[in-house]
Amino acid sequence: MKATDIPFVRHIGIEEENSELSLDFKNDVLNHIKTIHASAQFTLAETQSGIHLQNLFPDLEGKVLPVLRDAQIKYRKPAQEKIIAFASTDAEDVAKFRSQFEKRGRASIQINVDVKDVNGVLTSQAAFTWFVQAL
Repeated sequence: MKATDIPFVRHIGIEEENSELSLDFKNDVLNHIKTIHASAQFTLAETQSGIHLQNLFPDLEGKVLPVLRDAQIKYRKPAQEKIIAFASTDAEDVAKFRSQFEKRGRASIQINVDVKDVNGVLTSQAAFTWFVQAL
């Protein structure tokens, strides 16, 4: 399933372009102080982490069940414009995941996501730990 086809992701209006997710600044996702709601930022970041996981291990698609095990997020600045999510993973963590997965058929990996507005202002930072098991 494509990440942007997930009903809740589609509901809040997350869009994808070149494996990069964004969320427009619009009334449907604003909070009580007229900035992008924390839960909308979380959803954007979590979804981007899932896409990043798929991009890291395209050979595993359809052969595994990835489940989010842990998430930590810090909100840095109010999101007052369109936001974009950027994911990254340490090369060492990718190698460790691959080794564990090959030995046990399951492994965990942490994916970091920075959410920035269109002007480059960091609005939130998150770390998502995915547990991946062979089917």
